[in-house]
Amino acid sequence: MTDVVVLGAGPAGVLAAIRAADLGARTTLVSSAEFGGMAANDGPVPIRTLAYAAQLMREAHQLPRYGITASEPELRYDRLLARVREVVQDVRARSALRERIDTLGVTVYEQVGAARFADPETIETERGLRLRAEKFIICTGGVSRRLAISGIEFTSTHSDALRLPAVPASMLVVGAGSSGVQVASMFHAFGTRVQLFEAGPRILPAEDEAVAAEVAGELRSSGVGVHERFGVITSFEKTPAGVRMNFRDGDHDASAEAAVVVVAAGWVADTAQLNLAAAGVIVDPRGNIKVDQFLRTSAPHIFAAGDVTGRLMLVPGAVEDGFVAATNAVQGPTLPLPRRVSPSGSFTHPEYAQVGLTEAKARESHDVMTTVLPFDSAVRAIIEGRTFGFCKLVTDRASSRILGCHVVGERAVEIVQLAAIAMTAHMPVDELARVAVSFPTYAEVLVYAAVRAAIELGLPLSGQAEHLGA
Repeated sequence: MTDVVVLGAGPAGVLAAIRAADLGARTTLVSSAEFGGMAANDGPVPIRTLAYAAQLMREAHQLPRYGITASEPELRYDRLLARVREVVQDVRARSALRERIDTLGVTVYEQVGAARFADPETIETERGLRLRAEKFIICTGGVSRRLAISGIEFTSTHSDALRLPAVPASMLVVGAGSSGVQVASMFHAFGTRVQLFEAGPRILPAEDEAVAAEVAGELRSSGVGVHERFGVITSFEKTPAGVRMNFRDGDHDASAEAAVVVVAAGWVADTAQLNLAAAGVIVDPRGNIKVDQFLRTSAPHIFAAGDVTGRLMLVPGAVEDGFVAATNAVQGPTLPLPRRVSPSGSFTHPEYAQVGLTEAKARESHDVMTTVLPFDSAVRAIIEGRTFGFCKLVTDRASSRILGCHVVGERAVEIVQLAAIAMTAHMPVDELARVAVSFPTYAEVLVYAAVRAAIELGLPLSGQAEHLGA
């Protein structure tokens, strides 16, 4: 019997195995597929590679503005997919985490199929592996949510879309959260005629309302069909040309058809095959494993980390979860989950990102001031012809504390990382306004916004900040 078995080799599982082994526990890491989990093999790494290719396609159209003559770019999708595979292999091979796993003597089982609990102390996998342990840490991640609609088998998930052998002529994307908008944006850049459908009142429902409106407007102006409040899907059906989606909009029946239909209806915990009842582990109605502040499940010897808990389904959160869960599994429940600033964003076109509270959420409990700085006032954005977008700061009037930052536009994800650092350091907005940044850079967008906020609040500024605010 080993001390700790970690189920899942994504960011949460790998960090959990490293932490447990570092604390002296005999540790085994079990992966249904390859090392790295969804993040490396089916998520951020391949998606960001495709998104970068889409960015290059768009940037090629900027060349004539700068006096550069070139032929129209042509996408060789087979070569792009080869590059995606190359990147995934490189990331996997060069992972310092894998080297650390091996150095610590963690036993690793890869590609053993789905695991399930045979009893509270034993797991079995589809390929015959059977292990007993004193403690378990469940890090099996998440899967695309499948809708219970007739004909759903004719549709694709966002993961399926990444494995298409060729760029489809047309595509319907159903669900306009971050995954759906990302798929729509990428394939539109590749030349696909894309229609994006969202049942709710707006796309990107988790983002600040101004961000969602800006992204929707830019998608429409670029040629993506954006349909909000489109109705209720009644069925999908196979057609000679692809797949038809039938839906009811009020009292009217309607349909839309494309070569491929991608359903991006959310991400849910991958717990269905674990047979958690045999281990005494309770899940909520959505299938997320219930945990306490120490990431301990209803079974005291079993912990859970990452997407399976349904909390923050992001890589940084999964990494933190893995560390906390392993610490408590080995040392007992002593380390509660920290309250951390968690930035998020998407490499779509336009790019967008956020950290902290949206304006609407902040107004529920704070006297809020919002400051919006458009990109067309930033020198770097003007130089590069990337003047679309804005940076929005949400600030508490009484304390000058930054409550949230929301950005749409070039380098949005990187800009928001800087805001996250400032918020983690509890930097008031006037202190952020005094930070010296290189000229001209996109980082200035954030500092300019902070300067404007500080001026409105009547706070003192440094010479540089006064110059920027002039």
